[in-house]
Amino acid sequence: MTQNKSEMMDLDALLAGAKNPPAPEALIARVLEDALKEQPLPTLRETPTMMQQILAVLGGWQGMGGLVAATCAGLWIGISPPTNLPDGLISLLGSDTGTAAVFTQQEPELGSFGWDLEES
Repeated sequence: MTQNKSEMMDLDALLAGAKNPPAPEALIARVLEDALKEQPLPTLRETPTMMQQILAVLGGWQGMGGLVAATCAGLWIGISPPTNLPDGLISLLGSDTGTAAVFTQQEPELGSFGWDLEES
């Protein structure tokens, strides 16, 4: 019976301790401290330069490459247009002098592409 009584007192002490659990603030503080240690430090981002912003708007280097290629092609076609095509501005203005000269030639002029330098 004494053994039962001592076991009952131990059980009463455990139950009394369970009624008033210790405050979990210390546990929460340790968990938060460990979590803050594991997080990476924030890095300061530099503001992009004007060229970087323009490059981003135009689609990066891929977009810039396409624009350069289109510009070069347009410049080449504008400087030495194909001779078999009528002049667009003259045909829009209604004058046939530019287009008639193109269609009445006996031999097409191939000088704009360098074909006139070849031997026959």
